[in-house]
Amino acid sequence: MKNAGWKVAGYLLVILIGLLTALPNILSDATLSKLPSWLPQQRVSLGLDLRGGSHLVLEVDQASLQDEWMQSLTQETRTALRDARIETRVIRREGRSVIVTLADPAILVQARQTLAPLNGQISTGLNAGRSELDVTTRGTDTLVLAPSEAGLSDRMSHAVEQSLEVIRQRVDQVGVAEPTIQRVGSDRVLVQLPGEQDPSNLRALLGSTAKMSFHLLGQQGEPGVRMLEDEEGRSYPVESRILLSGDRLTDARVAFDPQTSQPVVSFRFDQAGAARFAQITQQNVGSPFAIVLDDKVLSAPVIREPITGGSGQISGAFSVEQANTLAALLRAGALPAKLTVIEERTVGADLGGDAIEMGIMSGLAGFGLVAAFILVLYGAWGLLAVLALTLNVILTFAGLTLLGATLTLPGIAGIVLGIGLAVDANVLINERIREEVGKGRSAFAAIDHGFSKAYSTIIDSNVTALIATVLLFWFGSGPVRGFAVTMGLGIAISMFTAVSVVRVAMVAIANRYRLKTIAIRPLLPFRLVKDGTTIDFMRARLVGIGISAVLSVTSVVLFITPGLNYGVDFKGGIQLEVSTQGPADLAAFRSGLDALGLGEVALQEFGDSNHVMVRLERQPGGEQAQTDAVTKVRETVGQIDKTAKIERTEVVGPKVSGELATAGITSVILASLAMLVYIWVRFDWPFAVGAIATLVLDVTKTVGFFALTGLDFNLTAIAALLTLVGYSVNDKVVVYDRMRENMRLYKSMRFRDLINLSINETLARSLYTSATAFLAMLPMAIWGGSAVESFAVPMVFGIFIAASSSVFIAAPILLFLGDWRARRRKARGEDTAEATAT
Repeated sequence: MKNAGWKVAGYLLVILIGLLTALPNILSDATLSKLPSWLPQQRVSLGLDLRGGSHLVLEVDQASLQDEWMQSLTQETRTALRDARIETRVIRREGRSVIVTLADPAILVQARQTLAPLNGQISTGLNAGRSELDVTTRGTDTLVLAPSEAGLSDRMSHAVEQSLEVIRQRVDQVGVAEPTIQRVGSDRVLVQLPGEQDPSNLRALLGSTAKMSFHLLGQQGEPGVRMLEDEEGRSYPVESRILLSGDRLTDARVAFDPQTSQPVVSFRFDQAGAARFAQITQQNVGSPFAIVLDDKVLSAPVIREPITGGSGQISGAFSVEQANTLAALLRAGALPAKLTVIEERTVGADLGGDAIEMGIMSGLAGFGLVAAFILVLYGAWGLLAVLALTLNVILTFAGLTLLGATLTLPGIAGIVLGIGLAVDANVLINERIREEVGKGRSAFAAIDHGFSKAYSTIIDSNVTALIATVLLFWFGSGPVRGFAVTMGLGIAISMFTAVSVVRVAMVAIANRYRLKTIAIRPLLPFRLVKDGTTIDFMRARLVGIGISAVLSVTSVVLFITPGLNYGVDFKGGIQLEVSTQGPADLAAFRSGLDALGLGEVALQEFGDSNHVMVRLERQPGGEQAQTDAVTKVRETVGQIDKTAKIERTEVVGPKVSGELATAGITSVILASLAMLVYIWVRFDWPFAVGAIATLVLDVTKTVGFFALTGLDFNLTAIAALLTLVGYSVNDKVVVYDRMRENMRLYKSMRFRDLINLSINETLARSLYTSATAFLAMLPMAIWGGSAVESFAVPMVFGIFIAASSSVFIAAPILLFLGDWRARRRKARGEDTAEATAT
């Protein structure tokens, strides 16, 4: 029982590296700049919910991409056949295909060979070497050219990659610091911009294809003329023929008209574009000329004289912001396909600052309550547990820094809950050591046996929590993933701090003071749970199961009616958080917003009378309709109350909400199945049945709690359910582990008595761990605010439910299943007797 020098040195090295890595997170910029360059300088990145900014998910419009491809393919087919002097009767689009009907069936093979160069080969990816098009024949004189699945997938992939570069250039043009732009899946792009809060400007910057072209105006009704509108709703008969495209632009800048002082956008062409522009203007002096961007007329000036300098300007009723956005779009170039904003979340910088302060204060309060509780339980030896918790938090921040992870408000909640769960290992160890001391073991023997016996239980309980955390990361997104990362790191690091470091410290103290025995005494003159309790829990099993059944049935009824208060994550729509300096006038807000004609508008006070949550159903008419609706609400709120401020905006489309709902339900089901398999493998099938049956009841009651309280059921709520799944099974594993141990020790003990004995022996641990988790989450449930209330409040409720169900539900279910040990022994005895007779 002596600490090896290399082991102590290794632990100290890990702790020192962790301290140095986490240190920059608490230093000011000025102090950090004075540190030597060889020391770590990196900090944990803050999520947008903590520093303010905008989060958008854009999806490449496959229909738009395919439509442009087919238009281009139709034109290229006409050109290729015309150049080869192959006569056709008709070349037309039919759905997602190009149909070529030849004048003479005899030239079918020749036509196919002529069109072969249009069918490109895929050069990269899993589909490398395959053709972009499927070319088939119809009858004796018709060719059908249609995109292959591989070709469409390849075009989509290239469109996403090209869109990433164009978006980066656009964001760089407007000077947003520290943007995050990355690919998500096969057809989406994630954009996070700190500090950018104007959703309409952001959508214009990122969602516009920015395909600019120059056209002559014609006469309405003429062939090849289509009617296009400008921003003011004025219509123009624009010729479809493109005289010059915007890809010839080399620069675009904002300037001011010297006569009107209005902002304009000046542009410049490359050499070929300048020559073509000069030719167009020379040939069409006196004619109106339309500048079109994404089928919108920017301006339609009359050509007064030839423009030979290769430059021009676009004038209109632009604001400075609109002119800057247009110039940035033109400089960055056009997107390869239309991007649709399918998810948007915006947080004000002030709200982000408040969230940081609130998260830190509630986290410190939770840590303080847990530390005080541990000191009350274990006195001076509790200081080691507090030291382990402190190291756990420091090393968690070091891990986040090294991983380059982003800290979110739910992530802070994960750290806080991790503190509560990390105490579990210390409680198990201390209680085990106390038991061994009670058996008369010496100090070193008690430490050795206590750690050895607690280790298996600690592993089992942490693995169940990690299963839920991994699934949460797998199926979650954004801040919820931040929660999963911090929670997972905290659990994994607790295995080092609570087990390895504490063991080395206890052995060192016992050696230093030559202790004969370990006296783990509480600060209070009495223990909260007395040693040797003999409560007959199984006598109340029917009452416990009956109450649980009534609560679960009531929860199901509440789930049906009135139902859950689904957030925009799951039902789609628009949600805005409004703050006012004085109490908000809900009647005035409701009257003003109803007059906008945006469908059903729900208003709800939250936190205090100065904060209002506004929810709108998803608007018909595409993504622009969502932007227009948010703009109208912003303007109306400002008119009703001059002090009102939009703190947070969320816009979620039906596609994303459906995916999030499916992922949430799937994650909870998979987590439950994973728990079932793990417990079945580690213990036995009756334990698995008892744990899963109890888990279903716990989750049902928590869902009923959401329905009863009206809390938002959103992604954060799913995080709470998954965490409770892990916590609930974690709590039951400790009781099960003691039952398994007692089964080996007391093979002839009546099963009911064995269950009661196991529950009484682990009662202190169950109550203490539940209390520490409860105390850790309580400050966040009270002060955490709307961003985490759907997690913290249900967790406080769920911790109480999980603790009680371990005793009054899971254990009775095992008793109802009967003593399968006796049945097995009897079956083995019969088998032996039969073998002897044979």
